[in-house]
Amino acid sequence: MRASGILLHISSLPSKYGIGTMGREAFEFVDFLKKSGQQYWQILPVGPTSYADSPYQSFSTFAGNPYFIDFDLLREDGLLLEGDYEDFDWGDNPESIDYAKIFRSRFKVLKKAYVSGYNRLRPEVDAFRQEHAYWIEDYALFMALKQRFNELPWQDWDEDIKLRRPQAMEQYRRELEYEINYWVFIQYLFFKQWNALRAYAHQNGIRIIGDIPFYVAADSADSWTFSEAFLFDGHKRPTLVAGVPPDGFSATGQLWGNPIYNWEYLERDGFQFWMNRLRGIMKLYDKVRIDHFRGFDSYWVIPYGEETATNGEWRDGPGLKFFEILKQELGEVDIIAEDLGYLTNRVRRLLTDTGYPGMKVLEFAFDSREDSVYLPHHYIQHCVVYTGTHDNLPVSAWYEDILPEDRAFVNKYLCLSEEEGANWGMIRAICASVSELSVAQMQDYLGLGVESRMNEPSTVGKNWRWRVKKEDLNDGLAEKIHDLTARYFRLPKPAGAQ
Repeated sequence: MRASGILLHISSLPSKYGIGTMGREAFEFVDFLKKSGQQYWQILPVGPTSYADSPYQSFSTFAGNPYFIDFDLLREDGLLLEGDYEDFDWGDNPESIDYAKIFRSRFKVLKKAYVSGYNRLRPEVDAFRQEHAYWIEDYALFMALKQRFNELPWQDWDEDIKLRRPQAMEQYRRELEYEINYWVFIQYLFFKQWNALRAYAHQNGIRIIGDIPFYVAADSADSWTFSEAFLFDGHKRPTLVAGVPPDGFSATGQLWGNPIYNWEYLERDGFQFWMNRLRGIMKLYDKVRIDHFRGFDSYWVIPYGEETATNGEWRDGPGLKFFEILKQELGEVDIIAEDLGYLTNRVRRLLTDTGYPGMKVLEFAFDSREDSVYLPHHYIQHCVVYTGTHDNLPVSAWYEDILPEDRAFVNKYLCLSEEEGANWGMIRAICASVSELSVAQMQDYLGLGVESRMNEPSTVGKNWRWRVKKEDLNDGLAEKIHDLTARYFRLPKPAGAQ
């Protein structure tokens, strides 16, 4: 079945309160997708963000981001009054998130909802707590401890609780009971709103593509709770950290800093940490993109303390046996493999053996000096093609940034006209391709420039901020997208059609 979708993270939705949420504008975006003839809404990871506000550096691989809880929905549920959140400064730029202001104010409002609703909703919260018992108690304690220790990484906490000694765990659970219940309540609110949004999407024929990072953050409830699953020393410091080696994009590589998995331990345990990650993630999404898929075959490790990713080595990942156990445990999981970057024959073989579709990015295709596997004439049906990802420049900015000879190649290959523009020409190309699924960033449909870039890898301080203007998601644009989608037979089939 041919289909198409739009990539737009929840944070990028319009709202009055500084950041996109799971409220009315999210439901209206589902309506926009339906009008546009789309079948998929792709988002980024929805975990609570930590370092540099990146969704790929989260305090938990299981929890949801409190920033996405909608205040107006809480008011409708009787948990807030409008005055509880109207007078805060959420930022003055509707097209950019001010994370400092969000951090300072949002949790104050959510605390009011907790005070108002926890006791009244206690039976529902307790049922939620039991359903998510595998992770929720440790996550809530972790967040309460973060506050107790002035937001320090858990590796810098007092030795007894850092090492999770039973007496310390019991002591802090008793002392921080009020705060622990608050963080549980916040997750109850997140999942309640998320489940309602996802149900609405399904009612309107929209499936959600989520994203799971390959690694977890060093400062996370996951690495603290399941520290045996990572290569830590006796003081719970990483011995090795993650990244990628130097390449054509970076002379010193990328130093991500995530702890490395202890794959020997994980394999003996039947990869249960990962199985539970994926089990939880598939309760959120209909299809999931696994970031850095090649790490299952081999991954780059860097000694802890290095300042760049240059001094490292490749190590073997768990390979096909991981996915064999995954299918035994969870059945057929709908996965997209992020197989970008330098690929070895072993990685290609692993992708073939798992049967998952890989990714094609059209922005990677146009080097006038050589043929490229990212050019559409090389595609197979079983792949997912993008104009660009969240790590790339929007097409309009990319088109201006490339070499003149490469731009001429784009014009010739796509038969671009000035009237059509590079952004619509690129979208046309991925829609026309044989791939089973094509996805374009919302920025590309809008023809936006560098100011709308979601992330520039290896930089901090300016990423994950872009937001779409409410007036840009209009019926005229939806009709234009629908027409293009219909032209290349990517519309959803009518109910009952074969």
